This record gives sequence, structure tokens and C-alpha cells, in this order.
Amino acid sequence: MIIYPSIDKLVDKINSKYSICSISAKRANDLQRNQNPMLDHYESPKYIGQAMEEIVSSDLVIDPESLSQN
Repeated sequence: MIIYPSIDKLVDKINSKYSICSISAKRANDLQRNQNPMLDHYESPKYIGQAMEEIVSSDLVIDPESLSQN
């Protein structure tokens, strides 16, 4: 269960729960492999929580050019 950050804060930043899950998983994998944090301090000890904290802080965002404009 996710306590912090709340799903409401995440959905305010990225309006798709699927996108939140996908981006968080990819970033968590990157954090685990490369140890390249974007924030100075994290509340969560787990990589997936850290990725979600980066979304809430607006450091991790969806590249608008990667979205299809059909």
C-alpha cells in the first residue's frame, strides 16, 4: 500500500494511473541500476516510492513529444 505520496497527488501531476505505474516502474529500475537520484532526500526507502516522490516534486515528468497527437 502506498502511503506517501498519495495517489491524489500523483494523479494531479499525471492524469493516468497506467502512466504513473509505467513511469514509476521504469524510473525505479533506473534508480536501482544507476543510483542517480533526482532529489536530495527521499521519504521512501524503496525505489518505486522514490520514483513516485520524483513525480510529485515535478522532477520526473512525461515527455510531451512522446505522446501521440492523433
